[in-house]
Amino acid sequence: MPRGIDVDVILDLMIHDLDLALLATRSRITEIHAVGVPVLTDKVDIANARLVFASGCVANLTASRISRERVRKIRFFDRRSYLSIDCMNRSVEAYTLAAPAPGAAPDDWMRRIRPVPLVVDDADPLDSELRHFLSLRDDPSRSWEECATALEALRAAEAIGRQVARSQPDPASLTV
Repeated sequence: MPRGIDVDVILDLMIHDLDLALLATRSRITEIHAVGVPVLTDKVDIANARLVFASGCVANLTASRISRERVRKIRFFDRRSYLSIDCMNRSVEAYTLAAPAPGAAPDDWMRRIRPVPLVVDDADPLDSELRHFLSLRDDPSRSWEECATALEALRAAEAIGRQVARSQPDPASLTV
């Protein structure tokens, strides 16, 4: 099904991933580095953002509505772990760095990488989102915290949009 093209991919798709990244890290964003380009429309059709959190965690988000394969990925990095969430295919891949074995060579870090087994719920995301929204009706105090996270995601999306807009070349300066 085609996506709406009245807004850029940042507000159409990436906003959900920003919300997820903020919920997953429980940390505020301290830096944003973003790029994106309009390809098929006059809006940004593909974007990538690198977020640095106060916790030290780094997340890379990619959202595209033009790739041959639909892309929505979030990758988290910190000192001892890596987590990759593929929002389109509902898959998660995670690794952690184990402590070195006694007497191990300092450059033997590849043997220390361990997969972290994770199970992804096969529930329909839109159905889950609606059920969650309705559950807030029974516990409205939870909704304030979630509203704050959603607002922070919107602020991040707007900052990403501003960075992307600043990086766009002036169309008049392009030669064909």
